[in-house]
Amino acid sequence: MTTDIKKTDPEDATPPAGPEAIKAIPVRHYGRYVTAVVAIALFAAIIFAFAQGKINWGAVPDYFFDDRIVEGMGQTLLLTVLSMAIGIVGGIVLAVMRLSKNPVTSSIAWFYIWFFRGTPVLVQLFVWFNLGLVFEYINLGPVYKDEWADFMTPFLTALLGLGLNEAAYMAEICRAGLLAVDEGQTEASHALGMSHAKTLRRIVIPQAMRVIVPPTGNEVINMLKTTSLVAAVQYYELLRNAQDIGQTSGAPVEMLFLAAAWYLILTSILSVGQYYLERYYARGSSRQLPPTVLQKIRANVFSLSNRPAAGGSA
Repeated sequence: MTTDIKKTDPEDATPPAGPEAIKAIPVRHYGRYVTAVVAIALFAAIIFAFAQGKINWGAVPDYFFDDRIVEGMGQTLLLTVLSMAIGIVGGIVLAVMRLSKNPVTSSIAWFYIWFFRGTPVLVQLFVWFNLGLVFEYINLGPVYKDEWADFMTPFLTALLGLGLNEAAYMAEICRAGLLAVDEGQTEASHALGMSHAKTLRRIVIPQAMRVIVPPTGNEVINMLKTTSLVAAVQYYELLRNAQDIGQTSGAPVEMLFLAAAWYLILTSILSVGQYYLERYYARGSSRQLPPTVLQKIRANVFSLSNRPAAGGSA
């Protein structure tokens, strides 16, 4: 009995069926859709409400670059820079005093921070402004002597009130940055013969900047907005000048919107500067630096140009 064996060509053999392709079905997030619709509806309602109000929107562009507004903006920036300079220098000194092993200097720094952080900055401004009711003269011996009312000008009141208050907050920020540096760095520098002051200047503070810079940027932006409080002590900055224009032009609310627009522009510019400053100090700790604004735009443009057309073959 013979058995016929049929030989088949390997090319004619049917390959075994592979696993069926998985069709991924994205999960629908209905909550996101509902939240987006509600947010858009609320935003539209707010815009509609302001559109129905009796607001002279034409007054905003008419006074946007008014000489008094530009001058007030310059005074706001000047006060911000000088107050932050006092705050940063004072904060570094207070942080070093707070970390000192000397109980007297440490206690003085603690009391300063406790007092200036515990009282509102507006109250401090009023105290400086009204000290003339307590002291008739300021007498620094052979260095300076004058009546207190002539000495304590609105500009000096604003500078002392904002700068000394900011020093208390910067002291805690600087202290956190100094404590973030490993103690081995200090011990190694002392082993190499460096003094304590040189160790702080060359070793500790440069490494602490990575921790100090981000909250300091926030403090600068906050200081720019806090300068609006000095209008209460008769210092003519952006808000005070906008209020005066509003009283004379009959558009007080519109001038407040104008001041708010300038504050938004200035804080946006400072936010961009803060981003690049943080990126600069992140070089020693991050393997890959965060992309800049231009790099993000370039990456998005290239991703859109390289995307395959709809209906085309992959």
